[in-house]
Amino acid sequence: MLTFLMEALLITFSGVIIPGPVTALTISKGMKSPHVGAMVALGHGLVEIPLMMFILFGFGEILKMTVLKMIISLIGGYFLFRLSLNLMKGIKNSDSGDKPINNSRSPLADGMMLTLVNPAYLTWIATLGSILIMRAYTFGISGVVIYLASHWMMDIFWLYFLSALSFKGGQFFGQRIQKILFAVCGIFLLFFSAKFIYDALKMIMNCFIS
Repeated sequence: MLTFLMEALLITFSGVIIPGPVTALTISKGMKSPHVGAMVALGHGLVEIPLMMFILFGFGEILKMTVLKMIISLIGGYFLFRLSLNLMKGIKNSDSGDKPINNSRSPLADGMMLTLVNPAYLTWIATLGSILIMRAYTFGISGVVIYLASHWMMDIFWLYFLSALSFKGGQFFGQRIQKILFAVCGIFLLFFSAKFIYDALKMIMNCFIS
């Protein structure tokens, strides 16, 4: 069990530290509060844990359906586009002297949404995630609980670290670094928005061709 947990956590951490939409969101919102990362991780876990249990009971193949991937990619692309626009508004507001804003939703809600509408994450959980949860189940329900708790704690640790680092950096460097981070995160989210929409259109074209 200990060997499995070490392997699973290494795989989890290698995936968590790869920059993605959640990273960009955590850094941008972290400039407002160092605790944002924990809330984003909580939102992520509220979606991820039921999905893991969903897979455990044999419904993982549903997440691999092409139609579902297309819908999720389109919704995810639109959602990330809106997030990117809000970050750009934050830069404009800071230039005009107003308080920067980056989103009206809570970090908890954004963490849930970014998990639900991220096709790359759903692909991961339907493939590698399903393997890990099935291996955990070989140790019984207690193995599943320990794995999920450890996996989630790894998410909390990393995202909390990112938001705290962003908050301290914003305080130390002031408004200039905030605008730079807003711009970088906004461009990053815009890139993923375009990628999600492109992937959805590509799948739609492949369906017509086939």
